[in-house]
Amino acid sequence: MLGRILFAWLKGNKLDSEAKKWRLVADVLNDIAMFMEILAPNFPTCFTLIVCSAGIFKSIVGVAGGATRAALTLHQARRDNMADISAKDGSQETLVNLAGLLVSLILIPLVTDNPLLTFVLFFLFTILHLFANYKAVRSVVMETLNEARLAIVLHQYLRDGRVLAPLEANHKEPVFLEFRRTVPIKLGVRLGELVYTSEDLNLAMKNNHGPFLIGVKRGSVCVCLGPDASVCDEIRAVCQAVCLCAVLHPVSPLEGALKQLSMSHSNNHWELVHESHKLMDQIFQPFLKALEVAGWQTSRTLLDWNEWRVEWKKKSS
Repeated sequence: MLGRILFAWLKGNKLDSEAKKWRLVADVLNDIAMFMEILAPNFPTCFTLIVCSAGIFKSIVGVAGGATRAALTLHQARRDNMADISAKDGSQETLVNLAGLLVSLILIPLVTDNPLLTFVLFFLFTILHLFANYKAVRSVVMETLNEARLAIVLHQYLRDGRVLAPLEANHKEPVFLEFRRTVPIKLGVRLGELVYTSEDLNLAMKNNHGPFLIGVKRGSVCVCLGPDASVCDEIRAVCQAVCLCAVLHPVSPLEGALKQLSMSHSNNHWELVHESHKLMDQIFQPFLKALEVAGWQTSRTLLDWNEWRVEWKKKSS
């Protein structure tokens, strides 16, 4: 119970923006939990610890699996027919469970008192299960932008001026969780995480004509969002944050606009931020129109914004 509550509190906002990744994580954790339950009787001294750990994993699976199923059902309901999709999904699950029951009636007599065969069949079916789920997640094509898909599309656009279609970008999107990130992006942070003094605030507002503030603090790209920011403003802010990340920690040789932006990179990160504002002023509107032409939704996103909103005013001269 505590595992469900803690996981929902810590990672609940990620289950929409990274539905594919957490769908796969849920499957992996479920298989690990089953393996631990099979293994537990062989270690009597650690039985309670192993079973409790498996229970924690299953509680995470319950939250992540249910939430990501809802997110993917919403994506599949192309005619706003979520009830119809949910009913058919439930019927399909019932049929699969029935088939599993019939197969188990055949296998149980074979594996009884045969631990070697039990583990061989378990690993065989687990590999098949994970491979099938990986292919299923890979086949999902979402037209809504999350951070990963937006970064893929933006980098391609800055490289050769071409906007990838949803099918191409989804095939390039990573579906495994990244446990370590060199330059994390924090969206919707408190003002105190971005600026410490009035001078910092003035620097954050320089060359900035949008309803958001962006800067680099403690190795992270932080974005404060204003209360009147539109979806397009959110997309622009994330595009700018992605550009800053690419310059601060290039994973491949920079080209085009990013290479020009990197030339302004010095020990003073504010200069880099100011130049990134100029870059966005030049490229964002053409990029946004190209997104719409390519088939991306720009009326809503799956960008991982926190709930904080900030109001600020420029000092009148």
